[in-house]
Amino acid sequence: MKDLTPDRSTLDPIEIASRDEITALQTERLRWSLTHAYANVPHYTQAFDAAGVHPDDLTDLSDLAKFPFTVKSDLRANYPFGMFAVPRDQVKRIHASSGTTGQPTVVGYTQSDLDNWGQVVARSLRAAGMQPGDLLHNAYGYGLFTGGLGIHLGADALGLSTIPISGGMTPRQVRLIEDFKPKGITVTPSYALSVLDEFHAQDLDPRASSLEVGIFGAEPWTNAMRTEIEQAFDMHAVDIYGLSEVIGPGVSMECVETKDGLHIWEDHFFPEIIDPTTGQPVADGEMGELVFTSLTKEAFPIIRYRTRDLTRLLPGTARSMRRMEKVTGRSDDMIILRGVNVFPTQIEECLMATPGLAPHFQIELTKPDRMDVMEIRCEGPDPAAGTALAARIKDSIGISVQVTVGAPGSVARSQGKAVRIVDNR
Repeated sequence: MKDLTPDRSTLDPIEIASRDEITALQTERLRWSLTHAYANVPHYTQAFDAAGVHPDDLTDLSDLAKFPFTVKSDLRANYPFGMFAVPRDQVKRIHASSGTTGQPTVVGYTQSDLDNWGQVVARSLRAAGMQPGDLLHNAYGYGLFTGGLGIHLGADALGLSTIPISGGMTPRQVRLIEDFKPKGITVTPSYALSVLDEFHAQDLDPRASSLEVGIFGAEPWTNAMRTEIEQAFDMHAVDIYGLSEVIGPGVSMECVETKDGLHIWEDHFFPEIIDPTTGQPVADGEMGELVFTSLTKEAFPIIRYRTRDLTRLLPGTARSMRRMEKVTGRSDDMIILRGVNVFPTQIEECLMATPGLAPHFQIELTKPDRMDVMEIRCEGPDPAAGTALAARIKDSIGISVQVTVGAPGSVARSQGKAVRIVDNR
């Protein structure tokens, strides 16, 4: 693999600033963000008042622990635009994602937010070894999902040439990689393995392709998968992290020269790790739930957002900003299936809306080859209802599943809480 280490003279000065400089900037921006949210978002006005805190109470970064958390149900309760801190006509873009109830969580961006988003994604792509003029094959999905358009925004900001192919049509993905010869690819790690299989199906050598770096996100993946991908393609494989509630892709990024965790762009996003049970902050280096507060967002400021992702914070290495380890799991029951967030209650809603099916079901997750497979076992007199359920899930959630309709009593019952998920991956 080629050495893709960026020239340090091209980095943003804050990436290699001292910790004192970073802390001072964070403190200033955190005061602004708290004040902005409190003054312009009724939810935060009420939440801060109920907790007996005011933005003026923050004198240093540790004081943030006095402020209340934001959770996904808060966003749903304020659907669609109740969490916006600027007039709706100042919102230049809207993205959304669906969750446990199928109710979308809506996020908005001013022009300044889009500019900042583009800059942090550009910073991330540069950390992966991409340079102005390079060609990027962007296989993340375009649309309400922040992945495809977020990466595209950063690619434009860095000065890349972008192939906006989005997801799917795997044979075409391989053909365009062969014909256009991009240097980098942005894609989920599991789909990268499907692309790899298609190379072999077309009797092409992936190691002979033009790809020098793969930038993978939207789902957890292991260092073992990194090794397999790097050896198969003879390219670097690095991790990118983000979520729509915080901004989208580009919250943190692995540096290609170290690959030792994801540097958080702390000038825009302030991280905390808390005990997921008590909600109390834990020290850097300890495992817990990742919490983010935005420092510069205008349209959709987010204060102490509980991501439910489990990781730990570590000191900076290739950059001065702190790193987060690869996400090891979640503190709730969310399933990440091929890069899509899925909750059992979403499946239940689809089931209940499908005629001919009983309300008993169980989800089994397997990985027979390289792609995750979800099988839904349910009950009913007509096996054809399974086809209708699979179509409904595809239409409402956007994932393909297998459905098995059995006789009454065929789905395991529980004496306590229902065991909805059997994960055999």
